[in-house]
Amino acid sequence: ERQMKAAAADLDFEQAARLRDDVAALTKALEKSAVVLPDGTDADVFALADDELEVAIQVFHVRGGRIRGQRGWVAEKDAEDLPELVEHLLQQVYGGEGGETVPREVLVPVLPPEADGVSAWLGERRGSAVSLRVPQRGDKRALMETVARNAEQSLARHKVARAGDLTARSQALQELQEALGLDDAPLRIEGYDISHVQGSDVVGSMVVFEDGLVRKAEYRRFIVRGDVEGRTDDTAAMHEVLTRRFQRHLNDREREATDPETGEARRFAYPPNLVVVDGGAPQVAAAQQVLDELGVDDVAIVGLAKRLEEVWVPGDDHPVILARNSEALYLLQRLRDESHRFANTFHRERRSKSMTRSALDGIPGLGESRRKALLTRFGSVKRIRAASAEELASTPGIGPSLAARIAAELSAQTPTPAVNLTTGEVLDEGEQP
Repeated sequence: ERQMKAAAADLDFEQAARLRDDVAALTKALEKSAVVLPDGTDADVFALADDELEVAIQVFHVRGGRIRGQRGWVAEKDAEDLPELVEHLLQQVYGGEGGETVPREVLVPVLPPEADGVSAWLGERRGSAVSLRVPQRGDKRALMETVARNAEQSLARHKVARAGDLTARSQALQELQEALGLDDAPLRIEGYDISHVQGSDVVGSMVVFEDGLVRKAEYRRFIVRGDVEGRTDDTAAMHEVLTRRFQRHLNDREREATDPETGEARRFAYPPNLVVVDGGAPQVAAAQQVLDELGVDDVAIVGLAKRLEEVWVPGDDHPVILARNSEALYLLQRLRDESHRFANTFHRERRSKSMTRSALDGIPGLGESRRKALLTRFGSVKRIRAASAEELASTPGIGPSLAARIAAELSAQTPTPAVNLTTGEVLDEGEQP
């Protein structure tokens, strides 16, 4: 419990609040006479949280309806799919001479691929039938959700601790230097990503790690212009973003690195030692072409392909394979995931604003203040579209003739839904994700 409370300082406000709630719930549940399930319940409740490299596992042992114990650990992933992870986990926990005693019920987040065979194997280990299932409702489902939150927080704490470990960061930079054949350790690394939905509102992101730590003050966002018709693809967008970034670096290099009036570093004055792009050989080639065109020859480039976590370098037909448990790969993944998150966040903002503009802009007589008044009253363009002319006219500043014009314009349009890129949820028009 002390460790969990101490770790709350390393998490954001929302995570820390959930962690404190779960500490309180777990403390209460583990009291001597705390009954959480019916008296006859004899079960182990498993939950997992994973990323590309590791999986955090939590298990609560319920005996006689009471939580009698809890275990948690973080391990290297030995499978890609969650059902396979569950199968391997059960074999690890209950197999072998030192295996745990199998309870009457084993509750898991998803069933393993051969659930009937695994259940039969567990029954043989126990000497009687074992119920292997996913709880769907009631107290067991609620307990599973608590165990799952513990697993998520355990993985978050592990990643925070690992990212903050000076020895691990130094090892990661040294491993990258050796694997990529660099003259020096890449103390400044920049990661780039492109985000869009079907080519619309294309944006790019630049995130910065220095000495293996994030430097959010150095992050930059780019609106990709594309060609004259607004079309682009990922490699062309990456070419544009990197061209703009390194052209600014060359321009700033001609001046002092710091502004003589403010003493602050110019935005693009310092080049990276290493550039990481999201993707494989095509994306790396596009990035290298930019540096060649601009005459930048002191920056290394790699691409991290997500499916197999391969590291691609310019001009090589085969990728560099880093050990899955290496600090170097962990650092590259953190950089790639952070650039992806930053790009998606910016794209959602642009997408939401674009939807509102496309629906309300261009209606004669509907200026900025009146648009804000409509959105304040109705909450979204979807609700404005559904409102009658009489309802629109009751908005301050909107008279009957303008209300009729707005209703006619919106009814003639075909709305295009916005999508939350994190969850896939279709959002109301004008709604912020």
